[in-house]
Amino acid sequence: MAVKKLKPTSAGQRFRMAPAFEEVTASKPEKSLLETVKRTGGRNSSGHRTMRHIGGGHKRRYRVIDFKRNRFDAPATVLTIEYDPNRSARIALVQYADDEKRYVIAPNGLKVGQVIVSGSSVAPEMGNALPLGSMPIGTIIHNIELTPGKGGQFARSAGAYAQLVAREGKYAVIKMPSGEMRMILSTCIATVGTVSNSSHMNVNYGKAGRKRWLGRRPRVRGVAMNPVDHPMGGGEGRSSGGQPRSRNGQFSKGLKTRDRNKHSEKLIISRRKK
Repeated sequence: MAVKKLKPTSAGQRFRMAPAFEEVTASKPEKSLLETVKRTGGRNSSGHRTMRHIGGGHKRRYRVIDFKRNRFDAPATVLTIEYDPNRSARIALVQYADDEKRYVIAPNGLKVGQVIVSGSSVAPEMGNALPLGSMPIGTIIHNIELTPGKGGQFARSAGAYAQLVAREGKYAVIKMPSGEMRMILSTCIATVGTVSNSSHMNVNYGKAGRKRWLGRRPRVRGVAMNPVDHPMGGGEGRSSGGQPRSRNGQFSKGLKTRDRNKHSEKLIISRRKK
């Protein structure tokens, strides 16, 4: 799982760092696990643009991912490791004994032919999914449930992982990818291992056009606008714009927007590092 440096045959190739795809073993997805994706272009049902910088891009099909891992004590064999255009991580196509196929988030090091299984009594090995209460302290995990039975919500992007550091009563203490220490019910399920494609952070697109292929339109800095267009616009020369803020005046870079009365506030032991 690495990136490759291309020869500078053009301006767009000169600084490009491309994903190697060396771990991908299939070029076409499983048709039975595909769904259509309707692109909005950043517009709501009235046709008004509500999100900027969205539009265009290559057509995609959604791969239905099994975040719940709820086929307990049923071994599944890894058929392929595939690219997913909807996420940064790689996905794995697994097949159960009754020929049912599912996509799962592929952990780092998962190989074709390997057998993975879910359950409370399975071994805490890479790719297996089990409740937090059944794991040894110090286990590296990903795809972590927040509510039992809802499916994994935390640590699902490329290279992400969390760590089980303690257990207190009916709760497990997890060190999140951000550094936050948080309590989660021990009955919640997580998958052992680190998410694949950890080199995704080193990718350099090389040219603006490749961003457009991903459906991202140009973004204009607020300080480059006029005062009528943005609170940070205007000024003589290259003015800094004062306090960083959005177009509607909400401060950024330090303003806390989390609800202090959120019900899960009491489950957070320590905040992420500043």
